[in-house]
Amino acid sequence: MSAQAGSAVARADEYDVVVLGGGPAGENLADRTAAAGLRTVLVESELVGGECSYWACMPSKALLRPGSALAHARAVAGVPDPGPLDAAAVLTRRDDAADEWKDDDQVAWLRSAGIELVRGHGRLAGERAVRVGDRLLTARHAVAVCTGTRAALPEVPGLADARPWTSRDATSAERVPGRLAVIGGGVVAVEMATAWNSLGAHVTLLVRGDGLLGRMEPFAGELVADGLRAAGVDVRTGTEVTGVRRVDGAAELRLGDGGSLTADEVLYAVGRTPGTGDLGLETVGLEPGGWLAVDDGCLVRGVPGGWLYAAGDVNRRALMTHQGKYQARICGAAIVARARGERTDTGRWGAHTATADTAGPPQVVFTEPEAAAVGLTAAEAARRGMDVRTVDHDLGAVAGASLYADGYTGRARMVVDRTRGVVVGMTFVGPAVAELLHSATIAVVGEVPLERLWHAVPSFPTVSEVWLRLLEGYRDQG
Repeated sequence: MSAQAGSAVARADEYDVVVLGGGPAGENLADRTAAAGLRTVLVESELVGGECSYWACMPSKALLRPGSALAHARAVAGVPDPGPLDAAAVLTRRDDAADEWKDDDQVAWLRSAGIELVRGHGRLAGERAVRVGDRLLTARHAVAVCTGTRAALPEVPGLADARPWTSRDATSAERVPGRLAVIGGGVVAVEMATAWNSLGAHVTLLVRGDGLLGRMEPFAGELVADGLRAAGVDVRTGTEVTGVRRVDGAAELRLGDGGSLTADEVLYAVGRTPGTGDLGLETVGLEPGGWLAVDDGCLVRGVPGGWLYAAGDVNRRALMTHQGKYQARICGAAIVARARGERTDTGRWGAHTATADTAGPPQVVFTEPEAAAVGLTAAEAARRGMDVRTVDHDLGAVAGASLYADGYTGRARMVVDRTRGVVVGMTFVGPAVAELLHSATIAVVGEVPLERLWHAVPSFPTVSEVWLRLLEGYRDQG
């Protein structure tokens, strides 16, 4: 279908850039192109701000932080035990973090940035065109798809009728369930098990595989599982759910070993599916419902003319908010350069290349203990043909950690490419290690030689002194 098809019944509006999806990726991409003087419109069918603002990052961390603060207070001798959390107060604070599920502030920001907003469901309508209701939006330079993902639900007998929670329900629930079954072993599963357990729910975590957090170093999942069990979560690995049904309001789960489990609510956190099912991809020769394959500048492959882009989770490069925003900045800059007739910088770490996606993006899992990693695991680095050396260190043996909490338990791993003498991966597990991660990200992205890292002196007594211990460990290995 051409851009002008259906013009007899649709009002055509021409822009330089049309952005589909108003989450973090869409907002950042639109901001970049609008700031460069390109007339930009953003199309959003739900709340401006997207999944992260209302059903993921912000509300989930608001649920997690009180339990973390309580655990850290209890880990220091001399601090009076504050008692259990006030669940009602935590949920109220969560509501505030999610702006009461209203996007007034985000919409005001769009206006201030010079970005137009069209409310409604947008669908591609051929080359450089998007239809929203009775409007046809055409793009002189680019259409960018930033529609993110949705929670995936598996084909389990009875599940559809059992009213399972997805991640959206888990972050927006209005009351604490007495019994919560969480299915999955990834980030959403372990974070929500942590949060609702801290608020008083009896949580059972059912994992089909043999461990948690399979994309991180194996010890990360092991320490997080230990932390969950110590907090009272029933963690069961090697367990498959073969059926679910509601009986008298409760969810009854049939397990693969022949056993069963009853819970008030059941959360499925087993993956994500792209938000492309009703996007009009067929009008540009792509398969509806699939992930959008892109090059390193987020230009969609297989669409002639170089006008269709995809940034954020929908392209499956790195399903994290901060990486979606990063891609949006890269993608927006590339759109601007091409609109101006400028040459794009597509080399490694170039201005129009999202290299950090493939070098290993940073990630924090806000459990207790936290798990934080950037770059490559030792196994992935070896798979890429690197001459790898790993150095591990007990975080609890660092002076700053022993002062932070009595009985501090944690571990750090540095992965080094011996040929180049640079750090290609770092993993930290322990209380409050999220704040260690950006220094590791700079070391990995900057490809800082180990010889120079010796001159980056960590302050004493802080947990960051683990950097010195890791460098000493590498030196002592010879």
